[in-house]
Amino acid sequence: MRHGHSGRRLNRNSSHRKAMFRNMTASLFRHELIRTTVPKAKELRRTAEPLITMAKSDSVAKRRLAFSRLRDDFAVHKLFTELGPRYLDRPGGYLRILKTGFRPGDAAPMAIVELMDRPTPEEKEE
Repeated sequence: MRHGHSGRRLNRNSSHRKAMFRNMTASLFRHELIRTTVPKAKELRRTAEPLITMAKSDSVAKRRLAFSRLRDDFAVHKLFTELGPRYLDRPGGYLRILKTGFRPGDAAPMAIVELMDRPTPEEKEE
């Protein structure tokens, strides 16, 4: 019986899974949009959204905790300087998952994961 076992295994051992979601979360914060499979995208929410909520109020302790979860200096800096302040008024739901069809090689369902209220390239240039 599978009572109380939350999360997807995704055919990986625990260290591989932890490293994969650490890297995916850092990439999401760096690029604000990534393409992955639907199960990974749904599981990525469990990693990324609490970090954005943590970044709404900045402190050294929270930055250290975020770094221990991400192990990426640039991602932590961007999280606390850009993403946290951007979502101060939003009570959760920071990610959008858009299903994009199936991957040609193995017909895996694919999705785009993007941060909500992401500035478009035209807005960034100005």
